[in-house]
Amino acid sequence: MARKPNYQFERMERDRLKANKAAQKASAKRDQRDAERTEPTETPTDTDPGKA
Repeated sequence: MARKPNYQFERMERDRLKANKAAQKASAKRDQRDAERTEPTETPTDTDPGKA
């Protein structure tokens, strides 16, 4: 015998999984953006011995 469907619970589970995936994606984007901000920018320096 097949089980009786519980549409409300199945919908809540789909919504929960979707929200979790969206939160993980937003967190990854935030981490990437923070990493780019804290990354030291390369400044041109005169360390080339051939220029002296």
